[in-house]
Amino acid sequence: MNRFTWTPGRVLLVLTAVLTGLILLGPTLIVIPLSFTGERSFGFPPESWSMQWYSNFFTNPAWTSATIYSVRIAVLVTVLATGLGTAAAVSLSNALGRWATPARAFLLLPMIVPGVITAIGIYYVFLQVGLTQAYWGFVLAHTVLAIPFVVVAVSASLQGLDRRLVNAALSLGANPWAAFRQVTIPIIAPGVLTGALFAFLTSFDEAIVSLFLAGPFSKTLPIQIFQSVTAEVDPTIAAASTMLLVVTTVFIVTLGVLTRSQNRR
Repeated sequence: MNRFTWTPGRVLLVLTAVLTGLILLGPTLIVIPLSFTGERSFGFPPESWSMQWYSNFFTNPAWTSATIYSVRIAVLVTVLATGLGTAAAVSLSNALGRWATPARAFLLLPMIVPGVITAIGIYYVFLQVGLTQAYWGFVLAHTVLAIPFVVVAVSASLQGLDRRLVNAALSLGANPWAAFRQVTIPIIAPGVLTGALFAFLTSFDEAIVSLFLAGPFSKTLPIQIFQSVTAEVDPTIAAASTMLLVVTTVFIVTLGVLTRSQNRR
């Protein structure tokens, strides 16, 4: 194994990467110290420190109900998007016709089309069927947005699937469902789990589509943050944003660990 050496080119590359990361993350990380301020308004750096805004976040009914509502939606979206996205990815991997590429492009459209355009389209359709300001409206809309991430993650895992293993299972008497359950699923499990984590994050962090669907009694956490910013300057917003940042970071670190363990196998 070659020993790692710090050449001038590598030093420059590392410094560039660190500087780029600080520029991108700096504005986001500022909300962390702001969430511990002891003042009733934003000020950086904080003149005093307190946990009162986290206490307000966990005790204020508006914030707790919005958080619970977001979690309820995200959990169901994760189940639906993971199942549908995995089925779609497996179907596309087995498709040989000329419609496979257009079908894949169609499934990935929610990742490509600007969020505002998607939100307007979903709002118009859901308004006709009475799904605005409704729990199932959020679930269906977020599922549409999350499926492409599952398709991409599972499709990447399917690239490493040896079809001879599936054919061997079929030749030994297993039916297609048994071969899929006992051979395909264990191999692509890391990709399925990665897609599920992305589906949860997509739903939990979604704001644009949720803005169009939200009502006075149906608010997700991002909507509560947005409305609090426009209505009042309350450091509870920084505490809620920090919580979102922590959840997102935990999921991303988990994805990194899963990817690294998969690569070592």
